[in-house]
Amino acid sequence: MRYALLIYNEPGQVEALSDADREEAYAEYQVLADDARCVGATQLHPAETATSVRVVGGRTLVTDGPFADTKEVLGGICMIEAADLDEALEIAARVPAARVGGVVEVRPVVQR
Repeated sequence: MRYALLIYNEPGQVEALSDADREEAYAEYQVLADDARCVGATQLHPAETATSVRVVGGRTLVTDGPFADTKEVLGGICMIEAADLDEALEIAARVPAARVGGVVEVRPVVQR
């Protein structure tokens, strides 16, 4: 089954790490990306670079910034193939953000 790992962290969290810890985290992300169960992954630019689009009453409204003003922001996405939720959770626990104060949301992907 396919799962999306939505990786959230606080703005500036990665930059606050020591150089050694940051390099270790990047190396761990690379190991995850190289895992055969990872079918795609990407890091996102900071939330300040987001543009939100809504269509209300037939009018398109465009605003700068993320959809919601929250403490943690979506920083990246990883799509994985896992046998079940337990395996997906095991992979999610390896995401460095989960260990340094962020959170990884695991969601099954609708297969069409």
